[in-house]
Amino acid sequence: MSKSSSAKPTTPVQAPVGLFRNAGSGDNREVTVRYGLIVEDLPDARDWLIAAMGEAFPGIEIETAATLAEARVRAASRLPQVALIDIGLPDGFGIDLIDELNCNHPEVLSVVTSVFDDDTHLFSALGAGASGYLLKDQSREDLTGMLQRIVEGEPPLSPAIARRLLGFFGPRESGDGLRAEVPGMSPGEAPRGQRDVSFDESDGTHLTSRERDVLGLIAKGYTTAKVAEFLGITHNTASGYVKTIYRKLNISSRAEAALEASRRGIVSHDAS
Repeated sequence: MSKSSSAKPTTPVQAPVGLFRNAGSGDNREVTVRYGLIVEDLPDARDWLIAAMGEAFPGIEIETAATLAEARVRAASRLPQVALIDIGLPDGFGIDLIDELNCNHPEVLSVVTSVFDDDTHLFSALGAGASGYLLKDQSREDLTGMLQRIVEGEPPLSPAIARRLLGFFGPRESGDGLRAEVPGMSPGEAPRGQRDVSFDESDGTHLTSRERDVLGLIAKGYTTAKVAEFLGITHNTASGYVKTIYRKLNISSRAEAALEASRRGIVSHDAS
């Protein structure tokens, strides 16, 4: 299977033109988005992203990479204008690629596409120079719209990520000495990113609360499709969680997942 994909329609359509901010110089310049790179190792998620980018920028040429090493080769041979980058890759972390692109080619718009919605990954990506952060747990239409607004100078952020940023920077002590509330959170409740990480002292592995939910369901024998249905997430998102869990725990089968879930107390020893 070719790693290169063309999203060109049958009838040529002029790609949208708008203000595309040059992060290196701080200047705005009008450009046509003609070339993009998608770094994603899951085939279904990769096809979903190709379709969204193709709809967002008709006529765009799209290259894909399934690993960090391959992405570096692609970027070195031809610099993308927009890069959609997954965080968890088989041979490393997409955040490293974002950091490299930001340092050497700040004009590239590097956008995270991930299942991770916790503060650790979010702020690590933004700190590395990500121009946006999009969650895979949304419709293709929403993703397409967010990508289209890139040319208008609007940073591509999923609503949940935008709320997290507002929640992180927004709450302050009010005039009467009480802490201002964050919408959707109880008074005094810590931001989700500060409360959804589980730490296993035996091997130093961190699992978020959602990862623990997925691991528990896998351990009980549910398919990825059923996990997605039970948790109210997309199949792509569920697949991403499974991939991440397997990588974090260094396992490769559901039997091993069941043992890990039992060892961590996520399911009882007699769970099937």
